Amino acid sequence: MFQRPLFQVVRKRIIEPRRFIQVVSGPRQVGKTTLVNQVLFSLPFPGHYSSADGFITVGTNWIQEQWEVARVKQRQHPSADFLLILDEIQKIENWSEAVKKEWDADSLQQLPIKVILSGSSRLLIQEGLSESLTGRFELISMGHWSYAEMKAAFGLTPAQYVWFGGYPGSAGIIDQEERWKQYISDSIIETTISKDILMLTRIEKPALLRRLFEFGCAYSGQILSFTKMLGQLAGSGNTTTLSHYLDLLNQAGLLTGLEKYSANQIRQRSSSPKLLIYNTALISSQHQESFSSILQRPDLWGRLVESAVGAHLLNHSLSEGFSIHYWLDHHNEVDYVIRKKGIVIGLEVSSGESHKRSGMKAFQEKYHPSRVLMVGKSGIPWEEFLLINPRELF
Repeated sequence: MFQRPLFQVVRKRIIEPRRFIQVVSGPRQVGKTTLVNQVLFSLPFPGHYSSADGFITVGTNWIQEQWEVARVKQRQHPSADFLLILDEIQKIENWSEAVKKEWDADSLQQLPIKVILSGSSRLLIQEGLSESLTGRFELISMGHWSYAEMKAAFGLTPAQYVWFGGYPGSAGIIDQEERWKQYISDSIIETTISKDILMLTRIEKPALLRRLFEFGCAYSGQILSFTKMLGQLAGSGNTTTLSHYLDLLNQAGLLTGLEKYSANQIRQRSSSPKLLIYNTALISSQHQESFSSILQRPDLWGRLVESAVGAHLLNHSLSEGFSIHYWLDHHNEVDYVIRKKGIVIGLEVSSGESHKRSGMKAFQEKYHPSRVLMVGKSGIPWEEFLLINPRELF
């Protein structure tokens, strides 16, 4: 079975003598459950897996019950270590307090139980960690599958990846495009919005949140102010509400708004966002075009390629620890600016014959970046760029 690179990261941390709670966070359908079970089955010591998914209501007593099961099993198999995995932990209200209580009890008794928590809501996971588990955990962020992973596991071509995206569960039905679109819409988009946002967070205008997501898919890769978005969405909310909803969609791994790159942090945070999806399947599943017809539309295909490159950077930024922005000054624009530890890199994307070089030149003159790259026919082919881990650029 194919193993994502993060498998080795998680496994190494579990078998190390040092003991921390490993928290695996990521959007739905990116393989969190598969990964943690692969780790469990690969270990030289026993463990116990349980998931809160599927329960209509589940309280913190569930955590205590599963922890007790782990303690009983550990006593039956007296090895040096034992692994407890609690999946979809964000579904349990006040989960972090319950985890802290059990973890501290084990630490006091010097029980060799190690723990992996996983969940699909970064917002609720991070809130719980900051409230109760300070100093007790390590966070592992899982992004959507990269082209390198989808190619290795399912043999996708670069063009197929740009259109069908990085959801491993849908790879087997891409030859049935209407069925594939329905699967993405029902099993991923609707489930994420209804279960990871609307059921777990107070939302006053759910219809506006849904329209914002659809709008973001249609305008992925474009810079729009919240005021202009609100006008086009015909929403009854305000820009603060819209900004909050965009943040929730970001935490769910669906849609984000990139901030403009600036040496001034205040100006950066007050900028108009550049909308960007996390997975191009979210765009194409709602598109009227088919895979074969989109390839004959250079204008639409070019925008999809730019979003695919942006999503590639965005997902790797979660695990590699760099920030991603755009830059705009009058008519000069740079598609993506990535930054890590003082190293700044500008990237311009073009899948066609023409390239926007004026923006890159103006950006170089103003900020003197460490490197600038053209992703396209006159630079790194986008097909090759999607195989690169962006950390190699720094």
